[in-house]
Amino acid sequence: MEQPITFEKYVEIASASVTESGGCPVTALISMLQGKWKSPVLYAMSLNDIVRFGELKKEVPGVTNTMLTTTLRELEADGLVHREQFNEIPPHVEYSLTEKGKNLFPVFYEMLKWGLKYAE
Repeated sequence: MEQPITFEKYVEIASASVTESGGCPVTALISMLQGKWKSPVLYAMSLNDIVRFGELKKEVPGVTNTMLTTTLRELEADGLVHREQFNEIPPHVEYSLTEKGKNLFPVFYEMLKWGLKYAE
């Protein structure tokens, strides 16, 4: 079983880790994930290789078409989601996580473990 990181080790790593602009590297990730719908959408996408808009809408209860569209566009702009449009009859769009998005799986896994432990 993996041992949790100690506070001292975290401080050592965090104090030596800054972005090119001199900021906290966690800020960029938090910025990409902020918003009510981004986490549920990414979670739903992490359970599917490829997903269509309607499927996502069903898997994220309460999200409106407008908010899902906005969220997907923001995630695409951040390079986490790939959008592929098929100009067929009928036309359709498929969404998938990019490699950058898939690289969040270990982060999601740690967050999942934390949520299972502390969420009521």
